[in-house]
Amino acid sequence: MVIGGGVMGLFTAYQASERFDRIVVLERGRIGDPMTASFGRTRSYRSDYLDPAYARLAREALRLWSEFETGTGVQVLVRCGCMNIAKRAVTPDLAGTYGHLSHSVLQELGVPSASFAGEDLRARFPFLEADVAYIDLDGGVVNLPAVTAALRRVLADRGVRVIEGVTIRMAVRHDGRIRVVTDADVWSARSLVVTAGHGTNDVLARLEGASLQVPITRDRPIEAKYFTPPANARRQFASDTMPVIAYLDAGIYCHPIIDGLIDKVKIGYYHPPDLPRSTTVIDSVMSFVEQCLPALRDARVEAVDDVDGCDYDLVGDDEFVLGSVPGFPGAYVGVGWRGTGYKFAPWVGRVLAELALEQGTVYDIHRFDPARFRKGSSSAGPTVTPHPSATPR
Repeated sequence: MVIGGGVMGLFTAYQASERFDRIVVLERGRIGDPMTASFGRTRSYRSDYLDPAYARLAREALRLWSEFETGTGVQVLVRCGCMNIAKRAVTPDLAGTYGHLSHSVLQELGVPSASFAGEDLRARFPFLEADVAYIDLDGGVVNLPAVTAALRRVLADRGVRVIEGVTIRMAVRHDGRIRVVTDADVWSARSLVVTAGHGTNDVLARLEGASLQVPITRDRPIEAKYFTPPANARRQFASDTMPVIAYLDAGIYCHPIIDGLIDKVKIGYYHPPDLPRSTTVIDSVMSFVEQCLPALRDARVEAVDDVDGCDYDLVGDDEFVLGSVPGFPGAYVGVGWRGTGYKFAPWVGRVLAELALEQGTVYDIHRFDPARFRKGSSSAGPTVTPHPSATPR
């Protein structure tokens, strides 16, 4: 049984259904609900992390994404590259920028990448004003509607039951099984996986004997805007010309136009907790456009106020929470994706499916052990902190 029908839960069911034929997914809302964190139009995928361990996991996730495309016959990755930029007028120490440092990590790991500067950069990306750029050549954008549709189709074909509008009342161990009581039915399962996002602690509180409380913070970008360029300038902002662009030192990410999916450039302004805080002249989406993408000055601008706005579940120590639920044998949890989790979904699903079916996984997940947040420990925290949308950052 999987509780939570977001992308992590659906991928867990997908991976498990390759080896097991009695699987149910219970979702409190509905699949694709705009209130969930894992649905929208696009998310970037990349390997350009400062931590080599996360970069390696991103590479493994990319391999599993390719397997998913082959297995479903659906192309879900837009392979346009993911580019980190820097401009001396914004961040004077170019060698200390996220782009430079993460590029060094990719080079050490042998990940395909490239760098541009000066005239070479301007010739390759004439719409961009920057001094240096570093491209993760295998990065790009995930087509979220295509992923969701492919998962739902395959799960239905494999006989996986996906039940929406279900609330968990309690779960107890009984005669070697897990008895789950909902507001509609009573279920018996061999194993249980919790991928309930912001509702994780609420579900954990209903597992009799479980001693886990995860310090989750709900967060969103400070702002996000769509830019529709004039028709005569559109082509240069499409994914066959423009990669994902990030200026993470300034809290900026930018997605290109993708034919058939989104006819606007999306730019978000956000400061993830794993990035160094620095004060730059960029303090909004519009100031980034003025500094680095002046070719969009004449674009039509509108706020991103729909499902594409992103919604994050962050954890107190800024690490994934992935593994066994303390105090409740046979239950496993995955949560706390740091605003960067979607790209890891096939890998997370593989880990949780292996844990549920085999009580172990081939991957080393010790650093993500949920037991560090066992109730009563010094690191256990509040249930859910409301997202600080009104708080300047």
